[in-house]
Amino acid sequence: MVAAASVVVAVGTATGMLTALGDDERGADEARPQVTRSPRLDSLPVTPSPSVPATPSASASPSPSKKASPSPSPKKKTERKKPPTTTASARLYRHPDSQVLEWVQAHPDDPRQDVIQSRIADHPAAVWFADFSPDNITSRVRAVTSGAAAQGRVPVVVPYVIPDRDCGGYSEGGAPDLDAYDDWIDRFAAGLGSGEVIVVLEPDSVAQAECLSADGRADRFASLARAGRVMKEANPRARVYFDAGHSGWHAPAKQAGWLREAGAASTDSSDGVFSNVSNFHSTADEVAHDRAVLDALGGPASLGAVIDTSRNGNGAPTDGEWCDPDGRKLGRAPTLSTGMGRIDAYLWVKLPGESDGCKGSPGTFTPSYAYDLAR
Repeated sequence: MVAAASVVVAVGTATGMLTALGDDERGADEARPQVTRSPRLDSLPVTPSPSVPATPSASASPSPSKKASPSPSPKKKTERKKPPTTTASARLYRHPDSQVLEWVQAHPDDPRQDVIQSRIADHPAAVWFADFSPDNITSRVRAVTSGAAAQGRVPVVVPYVIPDRDCGGYSEGGAPDLDAYDDWIDRFAAGLGSGEVIVVLEPDSVAQAECLSADGRADRFASLARAGRVMKEANPRARVYFDAGHSGWHAPAKQAGWLREAGAASTDSSDGVFSNVSNFHSTADEVAHDRAVLDALGGPASLGAVIDTSRNGNGAPTDGEWCDPDGRKLGRAPTLSTGMGRIDAYLWVKLPGESDGCKGSPGTFTPSYAYDLAR
């Protein structure tokens, strides 16, 4: 999934994200975040919107899934202007290495190929970095950002190595400790280049922090705030978004309180929040949730939200099933032009068709599942 020939996509973390690994690391990253079980779903399904012209899409790595949680609801700092988005960079980057593209290329005669290619493989998706590999992380990130810059596109990258990742769940793993994590982040940031790039910073790291002690949470949040600052200092055009969980999880006020501790209200480290990664909640529910979180968070009006719409076309299942639930559909196509106030983008953070572990091995591309989502 990484742009350079020396980088390949490997299965890994959280329910279906593509991870960028070096050739010597080819293989599945067993750490995989589980999809959040959603307790409620009472809104209408969202119909996939026409797709934005495809760019070679950022390779998606199996994206993290969100844990089910309860849902229920509050400073301001000198606003730093975001660099304007130019016409050339108004479209997202489709990374040329991904499991779905490999499958499409290897199965030209499969009757499902056309549907999977046109509705999934041709769309841009996030590139995950889910393995702790300090020695080559800079070059791997640079391969993605330089590939996007060469096309005038905007890549979406997902650092996912926070210590105690997934609280010992399916996607457990990450850096050995926060000192090692901080060093890894420095090296990650060094690969961000100078072009526009969207950073989805550590899915589940805030919403799932309840499993940590109070001191552990404070230390994690300090490292996350530092990570945002380091990335924006390395590349002032980087747009960094923090974990807002999803509309079926924590109340907006509770999530915002944690996010504020993690630096998400400060433009020195943050451009806003992300939600619904690897989950299924409807776009309408996520828009309402994210706006409520941002209102409770405070901070400048420039802070916005990005939503993972990869599999939310029919909303979340009413029974709370999180593992490759039947009846799900693709959501809105990835775009940086949502037409919605404070909603900066719809993204495919989790690549559709990469299994949560029930229809296929965790994080691996499963054509039957992809076809069901795309039909």
